[in-house]
Amino acid sequence: MSEIYKNYIDGEWVECSDGKRFQVINPANTDDIVGEFQLSDREDCKKAIAAAARAFPAWAEVPATERGRYITRVIDLATHRKEEIAAALCREEGKIMKEALGEVAKGINLLEFYAGEGFRIEGKTLPSEMANTFVYTIRRPLGVVSLISPWNFPFAIPAWKIAPALVAGNTVVFKPSDFSPLTACLLAQILHEAGLPRGVFNFITGPGPTVGDEMVRNDSVKAISFTGSNQIGDIINKTASERGIKVCMEMGGKNAAVVLDDANLDLAVAGVFTGAFGSTGQRCTATSRLILTRGIKEEFMKRLMEQVKTIRIGDGSKPEATMGPIVNENQFNSVMALIEKGKKEGAKL
Repeated sequence: MSEIYKNYIDGEWVECSDGKRFQVINPANTDDIVGEFQLSDREDCKKAIAAAARAFPAWAEVPATERGRYITRVIDLATHRKEEIAAALCREEGKIMKEALGEVAKGINLLEFYAGEGFRIEGKTLPSEMANTFVYTIRRPLGVVSLISPWNFPFAIPAWKIAPALVAGNTVVFKPSDFSPLTACLLAQILHEAGLPRGVFNFITGPGPTVGDEMVRNDSVKAISFTGSNQIGDIINKTASERGIKVCMEMGGKNAAVVLDDANLDLAVAGVFTGAFGSTGQRCTATSRLILTRGIKEEFMKRLMEQVKTIRIGDGSKPEATMGPIVNENQFNSVMALIEKGKKEGAKL
């Protein structure tokens, strides 16, 4: 029987109101059920936001340096559990273990930086046009912030969003992607173990059209940070703009590498190979277009294809694998459809 993972609301691990759950399956072994997670609804999300709103006034008055020290405790806990986190990431998202460990290290580095921001939150003094008048600015937290993260970096991107929000004095409602919620849940466990006051951090899983929508529309939410698709990002951006609240968006790209005649081909090929095929190509920063000058095209493509032929696809937990699987069946079908579309448009596979 697979393990059941709960929401974290107001300092307690709780099931969603109607008891519904969804399963996450290991993409490298579809017989392996990673876990069951809460299929939360709008009312569950309202409870999480209400808890964050109640916690905000007291948390905002905690000195920024002390808020940073909570993140320092998170760093220590995450460092002790880094192999466990990487194994979970590999199992649910499909990254090879080397990439998973690299992502966890990146997330810990981000936590280290933002813990220090508690000592660097500063305002400004400004000249005044009036005599005997002292003009200055101070930074104050916004309130409840909604953080929505993607499936392809389920540890690093949540750390990137949660730590600065907390250190700045905001309270958080965090929803990970339904494709890879286990890694995010482990981070939520660590934040709980770090001793954050009740309601300061809240973790909830569930569908975007209900839970995610409430995280954007709820009147108590004062800022939103979203990483994900262009389609959903456009909707969130429009809704946040209509509400007049702050919004930070990171969406998809169509990233080009340009290689000129005077390039160091060894470095260029290595960079393009890693950029295109690292993390199974499943990242918004992946190299998806290659623009070559005629003078180096043939030699460059020869070297690149030699690299491509070294790829060994397999279970990311196995040392011989150099590329893990597509994250799930829906994404696999989407990739295959795009390949067929390209072939019909004249591309050579």
